[in-house]
Amino acid sequence: MPQHKSPAKRMKTDAKRQARNNYVKKTLKTMSKQMLADLPVEQRQDLLSKLYAQLDKAAKKGIIHPRTASRRKSRLADYVNKVNGLSTKD
Repeated sequence: MPQHKSPAKRMKTDAKRQARNNYVKKTLKTMSKQMLADLPVEQRQDLLSKLYAQLDKAAKKGIIHPRTASRRKSRLADYVNKVNGLSTKD
């Protein structure tokens, strides 16, 4: 345990940030799993745009790395296009 006030305060803020970051990561994971569910095309496109926004926001805040967000967005787009029959890749 910290012996001084400043590190004690730091532990408190670190715990708050960790909780916030974990919430965002859990939300991203849940939304990604929802994409795998059997959804209509319109609903899937709507969820995809919301997920894009969440990934960009998480990357901007430093919760995930920007390249990780980009990679996940690319894979989600490929999956949605494949399911909708619009695949450009083999």
